[in-house]
Amino acid sequence: MPVTKAEISRLRGLRLKKNREQSRQFIVEGPKVVGELIAAGHAFETIYATPDWSTSAVVEVETVTEIEMTKISHFPTPSSVLAVGRIARATLADDELDKGFTLALDGVQDPGNVGTMLRIADWFGFARVLLSPDCADLFSQKVVNASMGSFARMRVVTTDLAAALSDASVPVLGCDLNGDALSTITPPAAAVVVIGSEGRGLSAAVASVLTRRITIPRHGHAESLNAGVAAGIVCAHLRP
Repeated sequence: MPVTKAEISRLRGLRLKKNREQSRQFIVEGPKVVGELIAAGHAFETIYATPDWSTSAVVEVETVTEIEMTKISHFPTPSSVLAVGRIARATLADDELDKGFTLALDGVQDPGNVGTMLRIADWFGFARVLLSPDCADLFSQKVVNASMGSFARMRVVTTDLAAALSDASVPVLGCDLNGDALSTITPPAAAVVVIGSEGRGLSAAVASVLTRRITIPRHGHAESLNAGVAAGIVCAHLRP
């Protein structure tokens, strides 16, 4: 059945966060990321695919022509598959942060960095990722693509970080250039690792609830590290 004009308009409109929130739907496009999410157990509402896309998974597919895919695609060069997911936002349970490791992102606005850090948390076996409300939208195409299958595997909660972290009974470690050297930190049994925004670092509200500031010692002349790189180094130290 041909894709209708109304359907094309709705799918293209999901580029915007306000439309995603209103419809409670988001888009994932590309054979690699769609395949990763299916393999991770994510259930899509609808999968649109051209005849040349194939998968070993048992899923229902709405076959479209290449011309139709061009009309609904969010990419300059359309891929062979586009999937529609349902937005479901998790909430933080009481005392949840006291168990396992948590990666908290404070105002990280680059969607590629947010997605990458979901993968880092997944790689190192963190229990969850917290996002402040001013982080890049979890359900944006760039975040989902950068996270790959980790989007489906990680528990992610968008919340007021300062309020959530103030109730934690585990160490809350904030990455800061003026902090203690990471090598001096004995890996705890559980902790929260906080990564600040790419431009301003940690917000004042979040900084006020830290139990310790930590830094990755600089031996060269680079002004700073990419947020995702910094998160990876810190997580590797805490999860040897």
